Amino acid sequence: MTLSVIFSTYNSEEWLEKVVWGFSVQTFKDFEIIIADDGSRESTKQLIDRLRGEIEIPIIHVWQEDNGFQKSQILNKAILASTSDYLIFTDGDCIPREDFVEVHNKYREQGYFLSGGYFKLPMDISKAITKDDIINQRCFDINWLKEKGLPSSYKNIKFTSKGIISKILNAITPTNASWNGHNASGWKKDLMEVNGFNQEMQYGGQDRELGERMFNKGLKSKQIRYSAICVHLDHKRGYVNEETWKKNYSIRENTKKNKVIKTPIGIDSNK
Repeated sequence: MTLSVIFSTYNSEEWLEKVVWGFSVQTFKDFEIIIADDGSRESTKQLIDRLRGEIEIPIIHVWQEDNGFQKSQILNKAILASTSDYLIFTDGDCIPREDFVEVHNKYREQGYFLSGGYFKLPMDISKAITKDDIINQRCFDINWLKEKGLPSSYKNIKFTSKGIISKILNAITPTNASWNGHNASGWKKDLMEVNGFNQEMQYGGQDRELGERMFNKGLKSKQIRYSAICVHLDHKRGYVNEETWKKNYSIRENTKKNKVIKTPIGIDSNK
């Protein structure tokens, strides 16, 4: 495989199926899907088994027991399970546009990681998107989205910019080209050398902390937020709490202050 696409899931079959259908219609086909499952119920496994028989892209299901929010650990296990040398990371609630993988493959470069974004959809539109809307790419058509109630916003330009306009927007956006868990990619060897995600961290900045260690390693980043497009399906976040945010903030501050490259508890604790 040229590429591996990794995304996490947890007891969210409706969103997971929509995401997999999004990857089933990619213009670039030489990749594998690795679903990093943080302890989902049996029905998630049954869905994945069914989808394996319905799409051409190979699916690897990496599962661990439910022990609370342990996304960093299951992503590290997914990295170990990957069979390619270049890895794309997104989330199990983000439907990719049909050229999503192609864009990541086009812009990958030694010494860099790629930084993309997402477009948040409200719950009513998230629920309204069907398999047919994904296969025929209507969920990326700004007119269709407006018909479904999407309000006007400068952010809508993500759906209409193409070619040179997208490149210009990538160049001038004030948004930092950080490692974003919903849309980022990098070389497997670089991820292994920084020891992957910090497993001491739960929800809140664990993706950014990984990117900060990649910068400490000497890597640079490239902005592709107006080229690699995905839509984010709405959901609740019951795993968010202030104590975790404070702990994660402290870890990130240490990473930046002491130029940490390799996290002490990461990929190598899963071998």
